[in-house]
Amino acid sequence: MKKIIALVAGARPNFMKIAPIIRALGRTGEGLQYRLIHTGQHYDREMNGVFFEELGIPAPDVCFESGSGSHARQTGRIMLAFERYLAGSPADLVLVVGDVNSTLACAIVAKKSRIPVAHVEAGLRSGDMAMPEEVNRMVTDSITDFFFATEPAALSNLLREGKPRERIFHVGHVMVDNLVYQRDKLAGAEAAAFPTCALKAEFRRYGVVTLHRPSNVDDAAALRRIAFALRDISQRLPLIFPVHPRTRVNLQKFGIDLGPRVVRTPPLSYMEFLNLWKDATAVLTDSGGLQEETTALGVPCITLRDNTERPVTVAEGTNVLAGSEPARIEQALAKVLRGDAKRGRRPALWDGRAAERIVQILQRELVSRPRARIAA
Repeated sequence: MKKIIALVAGARPNFMKIAPIIRALGRTGEGLQYRLIHTGQHYDREMNGVFFEELGIPAPDVCFESGSGSHARQTGRIMLAFERYLAGSPADLVLVVGDVNSTLACAIVAKKSRIPVAHVEAGLRSGDMAMPEEVNRMVTDSITDFFFATEPAALSNLLREGKPRERIFHVGHVMVDNLVYQRDKLAGAEAAAFPTCALKAEFRRYGVVTLHRPSNVDDAAALRRIAFALRDISQRLPLIFPVHPRTRVNLQKFGIDLGPRVVRTPPLSYMEFLNLWKDATAVLTDSGGLQEETTALGVPCITLRDNTERPVTVAEGTNVLAGSEPARIEQALAKVLRGDAKRGRRPALWDGRAAERIVQILQRELVSRPRARIAA
């Protein structure tokens, strides 16, 4: 009888991490069967068949449509829905990815249901407990059974926290798997089909901005500092800014003007956005995933944060931490424009095969030599 894995995702970036695992299960996952659970943490009515076709995966088996709300309310709704789901559809393993509320909620429910938990992107730490994601990571890892790590710093964090060495696996990065998959699809697509091609044609050189973290966009002073830097930078390098809904609301609320050379667009689909940023002169962002993706493709990245849970992107990749002070941001961009950007390299095992390694390990641990009562 096949072992059932419940794959949990709560938002679009989660599906991008789950997609390579689903593809790998389809190719080599003998003895394993999966169910795809969408918690609805970021419920998006535009997340239709086209999105899943783009990722190369089927639509979710179930969607809880938990919706937004405070962290406690959202986490509680997901826990209740997932508990009901597991009662009617038992699983042999619950696999969670990343650090969103769905990750934490479903890990807790699985553990209390005596079901083993696997965490993809385990061990990442920023050291900033003011970040909700940091709390989610640490609590999830405290009850995880199989730790799938993306980089050496994550391994060190887990070992320092006393996690058993035999349960920790350095497998590479599923986000890079998906990036490689989507980049290859993009290469074979008709470029003119993407509206962002008009922007690329208009600007010979351009930067790309993303901004969404509460510490940057909910604090009026921080958002004004960053906006000042963006306005100044845009005089030398036009900036294209797909604006997150949260950021758009706060720009209006605080009366912040970015100026005419910061070109704002609505949020973009993954392929549309990849088509844009892969050819950018630089990316300015507070996104964790984009720090990794820019490193994987060798695009200069200026991170608008003082810390990162992905230190390999700084130590080995193209990423520079600039914080939210205009002088530091502009200094980092000036280096790029002078041709002094960090060259970087792609970290070990970021080769597009992380999901294959995860599936091989799960086959060995669940099918070939299942461990008795691992979740007890």
